[in-house]
Amino acid sequence: MAVNVLGTPLKVCSTDPMTGWFRNGCCETGKGDRGLHLVCCRVTEEFLEHQRSIGNDLVTPMPAYRFPGLRPGDQWCVCVTRWVESMEAGFACPIDLEATHISTLEFVSLEDLKRHSVD
Repeated sequence: MAVNVLGTPLKVCSTDPMTGWFRNGCCETGKGDRGLHLVCCRVTEEFLEHQRSIGNDLVTPMPAYRFPGLRPGDQWCVCVTRWVESMEAGFACPIDLEATHISTLEFVSLEDLKRHSVD
């Protein structure tokens, strides 16, 4: 069973839209997930704009990847390094700690994550 950054069982991030590398609603990773989709975010307009400005378009749907395109308020498992880039630039979106995979702590401190918690 996967664990979150708080050391408890990983909770579902979103099923509407259906997220996760495995499209099972959870921010789990596996073979082939080069982006490490570990951080459960509640995306904001600012975050989406920042991601687009650095070459990561999260708004345009990509049906081939079962990606619906995101709108502010959607929850989505984003790549940990992309979230960190936005945090460092001042555009981090809120995250759900209980739905964010423990491996995220290899890239960012729990203190930084807590500062951006939706709770």
